Amino acid sequence: MTGPSGPTNANNVVSDKSSGVVQPELRYLAIGRIVRAHGIRGELSVAVLTDFPERFSSTEWVFVGNQTEADPYRLQKYRWHKKHVLLTLEGVSDRTHAEQLAGQLVQVPVEDAVPLPEGSYYLYQLVGLSVFTTTGERLGMLVDILETGANDVFVVQNEMQQEILLPSIPDVLKSVDLNQNRITVELIDGLI
Repeated sequence: MTGPSGPTNANNVVSDKSSGVVQPELRYLAIGRIVRAHGIRGELSVAVLTDFPERFSSTEWVFVGNQTEADPYRLQKYRWHKKHVLLTLEGVSDRTHAEQLAGQLVQVPVEDAVPLPEGSYYLYQLVGLSVFTTTGERLGMLVDILETGANDVFVVQNEMQQEILLPSIPDVLKSVDLNQNRITVELIDGLI
C-alpha cells in the first residue's frame, strides 16, 4: 500500500433480504489494540491481535479507530517490548496525543488481509452468511461472532429478529462454503 487508501464508503452494508437484517460492512481488520502511551514522545504500546505479527515489518499505513471508521496514520517504526509491539505513528509526537488513542484498534483495510490457505477463512468473512441445519432448515443469517475464551459463539438472527446462539465447535459447525454464502450446522440436543 503506498498511501492512506482503502475503503471509503461508510455506508456499505451487508443485508439479508429474507430476514430484513442489515449489518454495516466491515472495512478494517484489527491487528492490535492500543493499551497505553509508552514514554513521552508519542510511542504507543499495542497488544497484538493478529496471527501474523510479522506484518508490522511490511505495513506502511495503519488505521486507528473502530472497524467501520478509522483515521489513517503512517507507521514510522515499530519495535517489540515484552509482549507488546511499540508503534511510532506519524503525527503522534507526544504522550498527551498517545494517551488519547488508548483503547482504540490498530487496523489494516480488509483488502490487505494476509491470504489464508485453501479451506481457511477469517471470521469477518462469515458475517452475513446464511445458516442452515444439516437437514436443510434455514435458521437465519450470521450477524455477529462472540469471541470467548473457550470457543467462538455464532449469533444467528432469524426472520422474526430472534437470536440463536451457536457454539463454533466441531460437533455443531459442519461446513462453511464462502462461494455459496452458506454455513451448515448440526443442532445437538439442548442447543435451541
